[in-house]
Amino acid sequence: MIYTLAIETSCDDTSIAIIKDKRTILSNIVSSQQKTHENYGGVVPEVASRLHAETIHSLLELSLTESGISLSQLSQIAVTVGPGLEGCLLVGISVAKSLSYALDIPIIPVNHIHGHIYAFTQYQQTLTYPALALIVSGGHTDLILMEKECSFKCCGRTRDDAAGEVFDKVSRHLSLGYPGGPIIEKTAKQGNMDAFKLPIAMKHSPFEFSFSGLKTATIDCIKSLDNPHDHVADICASFQKTVNETLMLKTLTACDHFKINDLIIGGGVASNQSLMTAFKDRIKSTNINLIHIKPHLCTDNAAMIGLAATHLGNLYQRKRSEIFVNSTFSYEH
Repeated sequence: MIYTLAIETSCDDTSIAIIKDKRTILSNIVSSQQKTHENYGGVVPEVASRLHAETIHSLLELSLTESGISLSQLSQIAVTVGPGLEGCLLVGISVAKSLSYALDIPIIPVNHIHGHIYAFTQYQQTLTYPALALIVSGGHTDLILMEKECSFKCCGRTRDDAAGEVFDKVSRHLSLGYPGGPIIEKTAKQGNMDAFKLPIAMKHSPFEFSFSGLKTATIDCIKSLDNPHDHVADICASFQKTVNETLMLKTLTACDHFKINDLIIGGGVASNQSLMTAFKDRIKSTNINLIHIKPHLCTDNAAMIGLAATHLGNLYQRKRSEIFVNSTFSYEH
């Protein structure tokens, strides 16, 4: 049996997981820093790094206890090496290096985006190629084309703000709190999604996203109202609908262009039920198989990093030396 210890510290969640063989999650502990960062309205990198350092060792002990696995039974260590906040990544990488050296076991560096993609293995074991992944979160809005196993090509991404990022910024202007995604989704349920017409940017570019203009248009809409707090639910509903329409337009255009069979949707924003309902309704008349990563594996967590490492280990082993000279991998291999 192969036991993989996985470490994820790319942003503001500290997470440790233990994976048995290629699919069984024995433990997946996540410590959120949300309460701390909501005081600032967003993630403060230096604070996040310090909290990772303070938390990671106790999470390691807890994960080992929960899984019933000892350090001596571990076969390999997987760790997120990018993309992410450099100081935060360094905490996880340092722990992974130390354990790898002390236990004399391999260390497998994992691209954070690949982790989000390979969470799909909890729902089906293989993909039908070509496949497409929409990874949408506070830091990423990426369309990743997979023409075959171990092949990742970024065919589209946001040119400015990520989708989750604009949820946070619009929420801040409405004084709703942080993080904005869940709050706006809840508030939007009481609103009229057609109350305000907001723009979908970059329609001329089939696979590229832009949300900065939508953010500005929404803020301008808020400022133009005499009593904006009387219209909060309608603003949230209209804004959320426009984000959803933008994501669907670009993603389904890519599906049609590349003749996609399997579509993976992951990342923190994939926890938004209105988005997933909209996607499911839109693809009913197509042959696309939608693989929706469930909320507990959508947000940043170490289990997805371990799953990616166990399926793509040979790919990453060839790149292993890079963990000692840099903290990121390109999408292409």
